[in-house]
Amino acid sequence: MSQPIWIETHDWHTAGEPFRIVPTLPDDALPSSSTVAQRRFDILATPNHPLDQLRRSLCHEPRGHADMYGGFITPPNDDGALFGVLFWHKDGFSTACGHGTIALGYWALHTGKLKAPENGQVDVVVDCPSGRVVARMGVEKGKAVHADFINVTSYQLSKGLPTTIPSFGTELSVDLTFGGAVYATLDAAQVGLEVKPCNVARFIQYAREIKVALGERAHYGKYDCYGVIFFDDIASEQGIVTQRNVTVFADGQIDRSPCGSGSCARLAVLLAQKRLDTQGKLVNQSIIGSSFEATVQELVQGPGEFPAVIPIVRGRASLVGEMKFYIDDADELHPGFLLR
Repeated sequence: MSQPIWIETHDWHTAGEPFRIVPTLPDDALPSSSTVAQRRFDILATPNHPLDQLRRSLCHEPRGHADMYGGFITPPNDDGALFGVLFWHKDGFSTACGHGTIALGYWALHTGKLKAPENGQVDVVVDCPSGRVVARMGVEKGKAVHADFINVTSYQLSKGLPTTIPSFGTELSVDLTFGGAVYATLDAAQVGLEVKPCNVARFIQYAREIKVALGERAHYGKYDCYGVIFFDDIASEQGIVTQRNVTVFADGQIDRSPCGSGSCARLAVLLAQKRLDTQGKLVNQSIIGSSFEATVQELVQGPGEFPAVIPIVRGRASLVGEMKFYIDDADELHPGFLLR
């Protein structure tokens, strides 16, 4: 981007978590590879790739902040999907994003990329690096009222990994689970905390230390450990488990939503623990009090000893604004900065 450009974005939030959509990319910026997953690898393998520079410009200050999130719209892998998306955050490009998929469903109907029925449902099919996912939009009187994020196959990877971190004297027990990305999950009581906004700084510190302590034990094929989920048990009744969680993803980013792919990961753990069956529901609350509902679409064959499912996460997104940003690499602070 040797010349200054204007970039238009559509900014949404899903249950409080931002999602900045970039519908049109600069000419020749997108890698020529044929799949979304390979495009992500190509960007990561190319120092100062134009789309990595654009990510930083739109995510970092002064146009964004350390907890910003967004996605670049790309062509799909084939005509089975409406479009593809490269998810990004302050540290790079992620493989999965449930809250982003929900926002994309709303955006596709809002912008007319897909015609909404007057009443009923319509599927917004999206290719992302972890695979093909769906935002199944519930529509009433021509307006989207909720989205069901239908994820890739999700399952627990391992349980009870002993983990010791410098800031806490007692050995922790951590479960690993996959929901399009790898998550380490543990009860917040293990670190003596409740999931409350006042504890955010300590959750970030502990999450960073847990990732380091797990090291390669948390690697799964091409995936490393994307996030650490701390949860509180709130209530449990017949067929319904209610929890409150905070997901710390990438390097110290706090998810304001209950985390879409993280909710899939937590659902998989609850199934493995037999606290829920395939007819059950996880009501997953966020650190700010918003909530998702996670259920099982179907039980499928998994790669290991734990049950594997196609999960569904129901949530809602709201439009924040439509932005137009001026990007100029002659700006002395290009492509942006972070204070943490």
